[in-house]
Amino acid sequence: MQGSGDPIHARLEVIRRNGDLDGENPPLLFVHGAWHGAWCWDRGFLGRVSRQGFDVFAVSLRGHGKSAGHERLRTTRVRDFVDDIEEIADRLRAPPVIVGHSMGGFLTQKLMERRRLPGAALLASMPPNGVAEFVGKLIRTDPVGALQANLTLQLKPVVSTPDRVKRLFFSELMSDEDVDLYASKLGNEAFLAYLDMLFGDLCSPAKGTPVLVLGAANDAIFPVHTQKRIAASYGTEAVIFPMAHDMMLEPGWERVADTIALWVREGCRQRFPLAA
Repeated sequence: MQGSGDPIHARLEVIRRNGDLDGENPPLLFVHGAWHGAWCWDRGFLGRVSRQGFDVFAVSLRGHGKSAGHERLRTTRVRDFVDDIEEIADRLRAPPVIVGHSMGGFLTQKLMERRRLPGAALLASMPPNGVAEFVGKLIRTDPVGALQANLTLQLKPVVSTPDRVKRLFFSELMSDEDVDLYASKLGNEAFLAYLDMLFGDLCSPAKGTPVLVLGAANDAIFPVHTQKRIAASYGTEAVIFPMAHDMMLEPGWERVADTIALWVREGCRQRFPLAA
């Protein structure tokens, strides 16, 4: 089945692509990062993974994309987002491998505190100790945007212009036209969840779930040394790709999609050499 069709949830937007005709592989549930929505996985990434024999699903967390809850986004907490992921996971035919990008990677780690998963792929993920390092960098590199966000209790100022969006998420290989398109799709973000990820509700790395850590060599938000620390906390090694933060949209995203598909096909056990 293509597209959203046959809604999985009345409140949360879920984009699906069915590719596992025999039901032999676990489904994959993709979780976006801050300001994004399920749309970011549907520019090619979902289709490519689906064609390799997987049922794939991408959720827009409450207050994002076409999901309900925009009017309550400011007061949404980390635990609410984790509830959304868990709720969709429980509606699938089998426990899914979770693929989380950036903030979605942090939320995936929070879900791992609640339950053991068949596997978790963390892409350019926020680390277990949250966003403090990034916030410090943002204050230095974009003090006006950081000040506006904190004065208004709104995080949209951080991504309010295409220049800011490109600096945070994309490399010079991304065209201005594509940057403008993706910038127009970005929404606001939950301020209380941001405080949770700053100091209020951080992660304790949970053992038992196989973890794949994929990082971007030119990531302006969660750089390579952060990805290596995340991987070490889960007893694995980070796979680094020559790209920027939005690994599902950046040129070269196909290799990222193929790496995830191969890892899941191999039982979430295969290790890979560095990709950079």
